[in-house]
Amino acid sequence: MGSSAIHRSDVAAEVLAPRQITLPFAGSAEEETLRRACAYPRLRFMGSKHRLLPWIAGHLRRLSFESALDAFSGSGCVSYLLKCLGKQVTSNDFLLFASALARATIENSRHKVSETTVRGLLRQRTGGDGFILRTFRGVFFQPGDLRFLDTVWANMDAASNEAEKAIVVSAMVRACLKRQPRGVFTVAGDPERYKDGRRDLRMSLEEHFIESIGVFNNLVFSNGCRNKALCGDVFDVPGQHDLVYLDPPYVPRTDDNCYVKRYHFLEGLASCWRAEGTEILHHTKVRKIPKRFTPFSYRRTALEGFGRLFERFRESILVLSYSSNGYPDLEVLVKLMRSFKRGVAIHERGHRYHFGTHAQVSSRRAVVREYLVIGE
Repeated sequence: MGSSAIHRSDVAAEVLAPRQITLPFAGSAEEETLRRACAYPRLRFMGSKHRLLPWIAGHLRRLSFESALDAFSGSGCVSYLLKCLGKQVTSNDFLLFASALARATIENSRHKVSETTVRGLLRQRTGGDGFILRTFRGVFFQPGDLRFLDTVWANMDAASNEAEKAIVVSAMVRACLKRQPRGVFTVAGDPERYKDGRRDLRMSLEEHFIESIGVFNNLVFSNGCRNKALCGDVFDVPGQHDLVYLDPPYVPRTDDNCYVKRYHFLEGLASCWRAEGTEILHHTKVRKIPKRFTPFSYRRTALEGFGRLFERFRESILVLSYSSNGYPDLEVLVKLMRSFKRGVAIHERGHRYHFGTHAQVSSRRAVVREYLVIGE
């Protein structure tokens, strides 16, 4: 790759100028704030609220708060919106790769990855163990792509601090999401039917990575607050927060909501499969890692989990993001929240998700009612 590839003015044109976004604050300072928030990349992440950011921002701006917790940060786009709004943000998720995204964009206020660092990450070296190529050859991606991931991890010491490392990991995550057909890791191989000429599928992981470094570098800024990125159980998050935004992995009416199953490759990649809980189950065709328990994944425990959430953060403004295709029913959750909060308002709008696992059912799932339940 030539060095100019890192500094191209069009390195992420589709990210820096999002398409089909209606801004509710046209012609105002809020418009610029929202434009910055919407520059966050549209990662192919199940349940991402990126396309709903203007709507969410319109309701958040009516609330009085200075600090906020994004308790299930996922792709990180809502955390980034809160940061752009000038709030002191704590971002939390139990997934390692989601936490890396937040460390790169929320906690990080000044560090960027230089062209020199990128060259160091891409330098060829001998003595690497080739773990990723050896483990995932014939499962995901092409051998050259897997060698590239091994190379970056072998050269990770080229990044001089944790913030730079977080950007590097985030760039690898975005590259893999864009290169992988359908953006999930539940089916092995590189199905021919998905090779439809799309730019994302024509580009190598290395090309996606270099582009993604530019994307994440462009997101780095300071909002004057000391923001944090955590990785852990939501019930272990310390401290009090003026507002808590809740977007848990609620139980869908069909299929399941297991993020580890869909993104196990990214979860392992975030630590090169060295972190606890990323041990590879070699008997599985796609080299899964152990599934982690969350009460929000099962009907028998979901309602109790929501009750614990509302009680744990009862002193904060609660903002629950929910969907009509979720379980428990909205009416049940509203009643539950009202046992902890005096005033509960429900805001809704139609929304079409572009994420689906099976073509036959995606059309049935696509159009839902999206809700913001706000308890004060």
